[in-house]
Amino acid sequence: MDIYARKSHWKWYLAAAGIAIIIVSLLYTKYLADRLSEREVQQATLWTEAQRSLHKVETDTFQFFHCDLTLEARVLELNKTIPVILVNQAGQIVDAINVPGSEGDMIDAVRVEQELANMLKTETADSINAFIPPDVRYKVYFSHSKLLDLLRWYPFVQLFLISIFIAFGYLGFSAARRAEENQVWLGMAKETAHQLGTPITAILGWVETLKAVNEDRPDNQEMLDELLNDVTRLELVADRFSKIGAVPELKPTNIYDQLEKCRAYMQRRAPRKVTFDFPSPVEYEPLLAGINPPLFDWVFENLLRNAIDAMEGGVGNITAQVYSEGRYICVDVTDTGKGIPPGKLKTVFKPGYSTKTRGWGLGLSLSKRIVKEYHKGKIFVKHSEIGKGTTFTVKLPKM
Repeated sequence: MDIYARKSHWKWYLAAAGIAIIIVSLLYTKYLADRLSEREVQQATLWTEAQRSLHKVETDTFQFFHCDLTLEARVLELNKTIPVILVNQAGQIVDAINVPGSEGDMIDAVRVEQELANMLKTETADSINAFIPPDVRYKVYFSHSKLLDLLRWYPFVQLFLISIFIAFGYLGFSAARRAEENQVWLGMAKETAHQLGTPITAILGWVETLKAVNEDRPDNQEMLDELLNDVTRLELVADRFSKIGAVPELKPTNIYDQLEKCRAYMQRRAPRKVTFDFPSPVEYEPLLAGINPPLFDWVFENLLRNAIDAMEGGVGNITAQVYSEGRYICVDVTDTGKGIPPGKLKTVFKPGYSTKTRGWGLGLSLSKRIVKEYHKGKIFVKHSEIGKGTTFTVKLPKM
């Protein structure tokens, strides 16, 4: 199992844990809200009973002068949160509390009626039937308090705040990780270029010495010329690594010409049964893009090398197509290899991903860095189908 498969599994585990926490929070909040709702129903019932007792005493002169109404008055006074509206049998507003229009000593019946209509319309009102002396049927409408509404919204607010915290934390850690990766890339590239420099210089010196002592042997001269070409190639590799982390010089270059150089180099090193179908520079008008040729070659050599490795039995075809798209010059490189699994399309450009048993998984990652960071372009898998092949697209800004 590769590191990105394990990383994907951990994402699912964390997501499952997060969902479990959210469900527990919602259930617990619902439990608290239900208990508070029951208590508010009890409070509304007590308020109704207090009203009944007060009206009963008001109609009985003896009880009016001999009853202690402190408890009933206290019940009515303590209700500071639950909206309650008392309606008589004729549908008239008799009393109201904690609703718009009930402020002060006088009740604004019009505003209270509007509030009752809104409560009934939004289905937020419950009701209690009550007989209040002298045997008149009343209906008590009440709605739940704002505290209960806030409690029901609490887990969603909590989830929103936690999501913001996680998002900012993720962005911060991602930025730090990218900065660390950049330093690793830079250090590795500079050290590689430095380590290659000394032996390359020494080999060049030995090649020149061998050429001087073998001037009369043409067969040796031919062998030394090939050796010199390979050493020159090593110099190019070292130069490429030295440009990682630095700001490369971009110059207007005909994409057709540069692509042809990549094809010629890779075709000499590809199996004979792999054919290359690339546009000929002489058949097309030049398309200029600002590129750094050594780094450009590195990108397409990686793409072509991967295409060759994807050929089953070393047999297949590699095609390149160049076209304009808005302010970009696009190059499609298509092979007839084994293709990329759909689940791996997003990880092929990440460091460490490789389908080869001996691969490091750095080629496409470096290619993406070169195209995106240094050339302000784009590189992506345009299409891939198992058993039929893959198309990579490189988009570079026009000059």
